Amino acid sequence: MYTLAILREFIAQHYHVDEWDDQKKLKSFRYKAELMIEGDELDQQGYVVDFDELGVQFDGVIDEFRDKTLSELSDFDGLYPSVEHFCRILCEKMDEALYAPNVTAISIKLWEGDAVWVAYDLERE
Repeated sequence: MYTLAILREFIAQHYHVDEWDDQKKLKSFRYKAELMIEGDELDQQGYVVDFDELGVQFDGVIDEFRDKTLSELSDFDGLYPSVEHFCRILCEKMDEALYAPNVTAISIKLWEGDAVWVAYDLERE
């Protein structure tokens, strides 16, 4: 099994309820998203996926959220924009964007700052 990974950093905002005064405050968060894909087979050129193409597709997914207020996006309708929900949404969007029949699994590790991360794994059929 081959595993490839690429990393992107970006900033996004969301409304956060302050536990001390119950006020909704807009906060910016620095995210680091690591995309990992797995595949058993290589294509004719010897790639699971071309890194450049993978990067362009991942940038397209990330750009939907970069410098945006997550709480205001339809992807988060009815959801608090926790790092867990965000990680799953990124992974599912990447699965939709990525045409690569030999990719068997997609994972996203999403860092919120330097000390906290969540991972979401998706098996492809």
